[in-house]
Amino acid sequence: MSSRENLARNLKALRTSKGMSQEALADAAGIDRTYVSALERRKYSLSIDRLDQLAATLGVEPHILLMSEAPRPAG
Repeated sequence: MSSRENLARNLKALRTSKGMSQEALADAAGIDRTYVSALERRKYSLSIDRLDQLAATLGVEPHILLMSEAPRPAG
C-alpha cells in the first residue's frame, strides 16, 4: 500500500474515531474542508508541514498518519 493510501485510510479512521467531520477537522487545522476530502480520496498528497498540522489537530504523532497498519483509537 502506498503512503498516500495509508494517509487516506488513517486520516479518515482517526477523524471518525474522534467524532469529527471533515469540516470540523479542517476548521481545527486551519485548512479547507475540500482539501481534507481530497486527501481522504487520495487525490492530493501533502507537505510535511500539513502532515504535522493534521497530526497535531488529531493529537497523534505524524508518523501515525503514514503507518501501514491502521492506528488503534485510544481509550
